[in-house]
Amino acid sequence: MKPWVKIALVTAVVAVPAMALGQVIWPPATGGPEPTAGQLPFFLFLAVFEALTFGLGVSFLLFGFPSISRAVGGSPLRAWAMYLAIGWFLVSWWPHDNMHIHNGNDLQGLLYIEYGFHVTLMAGGLILAYSLLTMLRSSDAGVQPASATSPRVR
Repeated sequence: MKPWVKIALVTAVVAVPAMALGQVIWPPATGGPEPTAGQLPFFLFLAVFEALTFGLGVSFLLFGFPSISRAVGGSPLRAWAMYLAIGWFLVSWWPHDNMHIHNGNDLQGLLYIEYGFHVTLMAGGLILAYSLLTMLRSSDAGVQPASATSPRVR
């Protein structure tokens, strides 16, 4: 089976139940605001996109490590850090938004959600930025600048 077919199947097998179960696992808070008829399609689109991203994230976590490891080359710690950061970036949106819907106006719950998701996503961004910069720095160290190897044109 081709890799893209496996990825598409896992994404669909995870995304469809995720879409159906989001508000079952995290029922909406009572007394919260209700979307208007004009807002509802945008919230539904967001829910579908989050469920698909969640499914794609699960696919990435199942199949993505070998590709990340090859791309990083030589640093198992950096490969794992990047792999987990990318996986978290993909899977976190579905539980994040569903927890917001479930939480309602509970400010302590909001703090838990914000720290649990936003701070970890910020850390993931730092991990990816640092990893990319160290990869670029190590690749630059092994290559001479073009001006040192090419003749000067006047």
